[in-house]
Amino acid sequence: MLLKASNREAAGSGKESGGSAAPAPSAQRLLWCHCYHYCPEDSTNNTCRTDGYCFTMVEEEAAGVPVQTAGCLGLGGSVFQCRDTVGSQQRRSIECCTDEDYCNKNLHPTLPPLKPPLYVDGKIHHMALLVSVTVCSLILVTVIIFCYIRYRRQESRPRYSIGLEQDESYSLPGESLKDLIEQSQSSGSGSGLPLLVRATMAQMVKQIGKGRYGEVWMGKWRGEKVAVKVFFTTDEASWSRETEIYQTVLMRHENILGFIAADIKGTGSWTQLYLITDCHENGSLYDYLKSTTLDNKAMLRLAYSSVSGLCHLHTEIFGTQGKPAIAHRDLKSKNILVKRNGTCCIADLGLAVKFISDTNEVDIPPNTKVGTKRYMPPEVLDETLNKSHFQSYIMADMYSFGLILWEIARRCISGGILEEYQLPYHELVPTDPSYEDMKEVVCIKRLRPSFPNRWTSDECLRQMGKLMTECWAHNPGSRLTALRVKKTLAKMSESQDIKL
Repeated sequence: MLLKASNREAAGSGKESGGSAAPAPSAQRLLWCHCYHYCPEDSTNNTCRTDGYCFTMVEEEAAGVPVQTAGCLGLGGSVFQCRDTVGSQQRRSIECCTDEDYCNKNLHPTLPPLKPPLYVDGKIHHMALLVSVTVCSLILVTVIIFCYIRYRRQESRPRYSIGLEQDESYSLPGESLKDLIEQSQSSGSGSGLPLLVRATMAQMVKQIGKGRYGEVWMGKWRGEKVAVKVFFTTDEASWSRETEIYQTVLMRHENILGFIAADIKGTGSWTQLYLITDCHENGSLYDYLKSTTLDNKAMLRLAYSSVSGLCHLHTEIFGTQGKPAIAHRDLKSKNILVKRNGTCCIADLGLAVKFISDTNEVDIPPNTKVGTKRYMPPEVLDETLNKSHFQSYIMADMYSFGLILWEIARRCISGGILEEYQLPYHELVPTDPSYEDMKEVVCIKRLRPSFPNRWTSDECLRQMGKLMTECWAHNPGSRLTALRVKKTLAKMSESQDIKL
């Protein structure tokens, strides 16, 4: 405690308010004061006498409880004892007076408001500043490193141009791309130009697509547009398999993407894997359906040409130079391209499997990638597909084709009505569904995409609905074959006087 209970102790003068010292009383006068907690030993009735000041003080105890005291201050002390203590961790307020006897009964000092210590404010401020500067510096360094790495990658990345040496055996003066392919077909292979044809290519014109396996660029060769698929180096297995499938004898068909050439170029630091094919500027069936309204004729052309390509894939051709049966395994609207005349061709054969009839074996590609979950049939989702039986893969393709028919039919107008484009199961699963999402809907609940009510009043759409239902049947053995679907679509077209 600052004060001691004695009328001989520290002095001050006058009544003080707001921190000013009271005027000193006359030296001859003794002042009676009220005392409380600071009374001298000889005090009676809580009074004391002093030649200095009467005071009343309030201070905060350790528990935060304010305690009031009163008493006498002698002239022998400093007048500054009548000032509030500043900077102390303990809150305290004192008032003094000399006006009259017992004048301190009328004094009512109050505790000053709580204030955080200045040094704490400064410490927090400096700590916050230090943390902010450190975090900002780390972010800046990270951004700089990221930009530098990206810049270095772009600098080391080769420009997409195929300046391949000209092979005179295939690039004679005046020969067009069509001439070379016809020459290839007349030689008996029917698959396109041989692997590693050295065709002089101009620099890529523009990027027209990007997928799981790489980028697709539009290029030009002798004034003709071609598509160049540039595979990521991590997907060499897909490039190798797709090239192998396209190189299959008698593979060429008007409803399968036309293969031109394939090549690998590289140095010690990078490798480019090229697949050069026909270019179809309408893009994929997925893109085409989003922006195009169909009538019955356009719908049947898309469906019939698609299944014709699939039928050619699935069919084994016997002979001296025969073609094995092939299953696609990743059939979807994004892997079907639309030609300028409104027909389709099947593309992206990186996951395809072949059936070797001589040995009765299924040639499965050494590729860890699988198809698209949204289009997977129930037997793939629940892992009951018989991998050693080639017909299992054929029937899996037909399930996926049923979903593609549904996508096409929704965009066909009837009675002035059509639906906006949507992916199959759009209302049942998330945008990027998991195996579990698809398995629950397709295998456990056995749900399929719903049909708009208007289909029942349009004979063509009604028959299309029946066709797709038979394609996506839960039991693989109950599904229609590609040839059966092709014949049914041809019959539908004939009944409506539509020439395909």
